[in-house]
Amino acid sequence: MPARPAVPTSRSNGQHKSLRRTVGFYGLMFVSLGSIIGSGWLLGALKAAKVAGPASLLSWVLAAIMLAVLALIHAELGSAYPVAGGTARFPAFAFGALAAFTAGWAAWLQAVAIAPIEVEASLAYLDNIPWVKDHLNLLHADSTLTGSGLVWATFLMAVFTVVNIVGVKLMSESNSVMVIWKIAVPVLTVVVLLTLNFHPGNFTAGGGFAPFGAHGIFAALPVGVVFALQGFEQAIQMGGEARNPQRDVSRAVIAAMVIGTIVYIALEVAFIGGLDPANLSHGWTDPIAKDDFGPYATLATIAGAGWLAYLLYADAVVSPAGTGLVYVGTSARLSYALGRERVLPQSLGRLSVRGVPLWSIGLAFVIGEISFLPFPSWQSLVGVITSATAIMYAFAPVSLAALRRRDPARPRPYRLPVPWLLAPVGFVAANLVIYWGGFDVTWKILVAIGAGAVVFGINRAMTPPAERPRLDVRSAAWIGPWLLGTGLLGYCGRYGGGAQNLLPEWVDLAAVAVFSLLVFRLAVASALSADAVAKAVGQDEAAPLELVTD
Repeated sequence: MPARPAVPTSRSNGQHKSLRRTVGFYGLMFVSLGSIIGSGWLLGALKAAKVAGPASLLSWVLAAIMLAVLALIHAELGSAYPVAGGTARFPAFAFGALAAFTAGWAAWLQAVAIAPIEVEASLAYLDNIPWVKDHLNLLHADSTLTGSGLVWATFLMAVFTVVNIVGVKLMSESNSVMVIWKIAVPVLTVVVLLTLNFHPGNFTAGGGFAPFGAHGIFAALPVGVVFALQGFEQAIQMGGEARNPQRDVSRAVIAAMVIGTIVYIALEVAFIGGLDPANLSHGWTDPIAKDDFGPYATLATIAGAGWLAYLLYADAVVSPAGTGLVYVGTSARLSYALGRERVLPQSLGRLSVRGVPLWSIGLAFVIGEISFLPFPSWQSLVGVITSATAIMYAFAPVSLAALRRRDPARPRPYRLPVPWLLAPVGFVAANLVIYWGGFDVTWKILVAIGAGAVVFGINRAMTPPAERPRLDVRSAAWIGPWLLGTGLLGYCGRYGGGAQNLLPEWVDLAAVAVFSLLVFRLAVASALSADAVAKAVGQDEAAPLELVTD
């Protein structure tokens, strides 16, 4: 099947430029899988077990089901509309520029913060090596970066930036090598722990299988479980650079999600079974000693596999570094998409002579450097990133439902099964993740989106009237009530600091579901007209394609 036309790009000196279509199926799959398997696998099992006990297994299964639905929705959108920065562009097609900015801003917030967090995770693991601690002095006692640590963090960010500037093919190929390593080490860890040090009694120790009840199962999702499993959409963000997007994007998303889910559930089983039963006699508050950074390395040592502990510390550098590499490119492509939509400065939508969004990549580096200052640890932003990601994901189900109505003749190489059911279910799932993240996180996300609205307004005021995109306020009018209602439910709910516990258990989940379905129906009914959708999509397809197959 011939490739679709490329995403539109800026014109310079009378010549057309476009993103280079160089990435095949395995490159796309490894980009998504490399985002899923990052620092989350090293810490996610411990965080989930402390909140939910052995029932954290159900947390992983629940998160996998919810994200699988969202992944399938993204798979259809990505195969039907293969554009760079797809999570920001799909809402643009369905609801116009204002919706595109809100979705894109949430996506960019989470993407631009992940690379520096992963860099910090790498440095934190390295700092546990005695020689590194004595000679490089990367971290203060409170885990904040020292001057030396900031230099090394800057060096890693610079490496990620250079690889992305050189080109997407080098980025995908270098990431592919890392992903093979990143899959092999967790699988080896599972095999060793299940073989050498497995205690079945741990699954009922410390208060039983579910010592914290259903509340603990749900609360575990935003403390690391969803964060660990997210990232499947990275293949979609690179849809404009896929060699055969109609065939490969959906397959890559689904394959990455399946592999990642199997690996994470197996890791949680191995982690719980590998714990010292004596540590669980008083519950799940501290299943691993507080001074042990990297729980699997501790379990490997207990099992008598010291060699695996060294391998795990090496992987603690490779896994976060590989994810950071991917997210520098991802955040760049999101700001590129927002620049293309002219809701951020148009320079962000320009390409270099190599066909990469140079200004957007540079912005990702600058923001990443700034992020090192106020956020000293991996844990400090996990909840915020998870909620921002859920907001980004929530735009996909409503966009799919709207585009199926307004653009029904569109070729769809992958079609979501029972879309009338799974699309609204996906929207409810995303809203539940936001709710479980807690009110103390939700209000911060709402403030960040408000700050983005200010940036949007300033950029619009500075853009010549003839070049301003239509806001399509009517089509995006549902977004304000949705976000404010989500914040109100969090305030009245039962999760996170500041929540008032006004809603009884289970009633709160029903309230979130009903509210989500009402918003879903309103959003789909408010979408742009079929002619407006066709015009928006047609403008994307109008640019010539530079197809590179080497």
